[in-house]
Amino acid sequence: MPSLVSSAVFSSSISSMDKMDRRERVRLLASAIERELPNVEGRPVTIMEVCGTHTMSIFRHGLRGLLPPGIKLISGPGCPVCVTSQSQIDAAIALSQLPGITVATFGDMLRVPGSSGLSLAKAKAQGADVRMVYSPFDALALARREPWRKVCFLAVGFETTAPVVAATIRAAARVGLENFTVFSCHKTMPKALETLFSAEDVRVRGLLCPGHVSSIIGEGPYRFLPESYGISCAIAGFEADEILLGILSLLRQMASGRPRVENCYPRAVSPGGNPRAIAEMEAVFKAADALWRGLGNIPGSGLEIRDEFSAYDAASRFDLSPPAPEKRASSCICGQVITGKASPADCRLFSRACTPSDPQGPCMVSSEGACAAWFKYGGVRP
Repeated sequence: MPSLVSSAVFSSSISSMDKMDRRERVRLLASAIERELPNVEGRPVTIMEVCGTHTMSIFRHGLRGLLPPGIKLISGPGCPVCVTSQSQIDAAIALSQLPGITVATFGDMLRVPGSSGLSLAKAKAQGADVRMVYSPFDALALARREPWRKVCFLAVGFETTAPVVAATIRAAARVGLENFTVFSCHKTMPKALETLFSAEDVRVRGLLCPGHVSSIIGEGPYRFLPESYGISCAIAGFEADEILLGILSLLRQMASGRPRVENCYPRAVSPGGNPRAIAEMEAVFKAADALWRGLGNIPGSGLEIRDEFSAYDAASRFDLSPPAPEKRASSCICGQVITGKASPADCRLFSRACTPSDPQGPCMVSSEGACAAWFKYGGVRP
């Protein structure tokens, strides 16, 4: 095997591989993974891809078929739509039904069913004013263009989208816009991972850390995982060769018995992340308890709008009810899928009662959902 995949320093490996055809890189990395796996004790090796974009990319590129049988890939809580709690979905739907309110949000959120089976899309069909937007600034523009409307942006996402939402709130504050609010359902990833891996029933040895989130927070927030839980971590990009490079890094860490955080995505992720984005986020948001689908209430894992921007906080302006205990929509097991306890095929609804045209849960709705990936790319049960 050429030195470009045998070096422990993966940044130099990536630099060397950049000069090669991508298909050749995939071939070399798949071969290296097959040769490395026998060096790892205790198989099969379970690796969790935290990010829903990783899940989609793994299926789209057919990587499961390239990997040797001793590697098991499972999904994690990295789909922001999927981890949004049932109570927050219910609150957003209730908000959309108030007179004079316009709820604006991303397309994936429109079809997520609440506890009653109603979704924002169905509420719209019943007369609610619900709009799909591509960014929070679109919602802000709507509020400025139509000042007679009370426009609320339903904000979901992790550290990746929170800085943009923060910038939108600051922009609204600068012009004193009174008809714009944000319902913050933002969550932060490290606390969720700590909750997940502190559970005794999770048997994960390697973690493909989310490239998008890592571009904001950097490497440091993941270091507790190898230090406290012995979990090998690799920050990976989303192309086929980048994912395989991350998996190879994880196997080498396991074989050496030295788990750590390896940055296999240096073209987008720096060790310290993006300080400007972090500062923007922290200027508007503060840490708060948050309810996660499948994980329950996690202290300090949410982002709440600071008091100085409370005029733009929909939760306080419209007296939205605090999170209630999780309710399950029908027999959907999305909460188990996103915590690695089940696969979509384990759900009796998958590809039968639950399809992209009639989703029973967010994992089938979201473009980053594990169930949507399984359905689209051949995981449909016969």
